[in-house]
Amino acid sequence: MAFTHVLAVAPVGDIESAVAWYEQLLGRPADARPMAGLADWHISTTGWVQVFESPEHAGGALVNLVVDDLDKVLAELADRGITAGPVQPGGRRVRFAAVHDPDGNRVTLIENPVS
Repeated sequence: MAFTHVLAVAPVGDIESAVAWYEQLLGRPADARPMAGLADWHISTTGWVQVFESPEHAGGALVNLVVDDLDKVLAELADRGITAGPVQPGGRRVRFAAVHDPDGNRVTLIENPVS
């Protein structure tokens, strides 16, 4: 079995407020709005973050994004008005911090390895 893409989907209660927040998080508008209630950000050639309007499922997603420099990313997010929780160790060479979208979906930013 071969796969070509991985999609991380965050169900949200209101698509427009979620899109505005994810634009702040990811630093740019969605790459695609393929249908009503859906927005895509292509964060790598084979990895996408999708926000999908589904009020009955909103708030339970866990999305992990790996970054090169956690401190730099957290500073950029703070400049955009997004405050992360505390930086935590995740093992011998890992650090992470989480942010939450307006519905409570958790987006964890992971740095591995720590330099």
